Amino acid sequence: MPVTRIVPDLVVSDVARANALYARLFGLEIAMDLGWVGNLGLAGDEGRVQLQTMTVDATAPCNPVISIGVAAPAEVDELYVRVRAEDLEIVHPLTDEAWGVRRFFFRDPDGNVVNVVANA
Repeated sequence: MPVTRIVPDLVVSDVARANALYARLFGLEIAMDLGWVGNLGLAGDEGRVQLQTMTVDATAPCNPVISIGVAAPAEVDELYVRVRAEDLEIVHPLTDEAWGVRRFFFRDPDGNVVNVVANA
């Protein structure tokens, strides 16, 4: 199963302000701003360079430190089964979110919360 992207999730107090700052400093384009989460990247880069900014996750009990994207929702489901087989804590269950993604969060053995996600 190919990973399509790995994106750091930077916790900020104001998504719009943070997006504007990182856009100015690094020449990134704001690809998304939902108020509580934003995404920036390079134009024409096909998603290889991305930064996600986030205040508080809208539906999950905590913020992830990283988002790992896969190509299809079925791959999210497959990874959910693999994570459960590793006996890792599921922090946010398999969910089809209103903004068009299927995702879940798990906590790794070092306490990092990982968002596994695909566009629905």
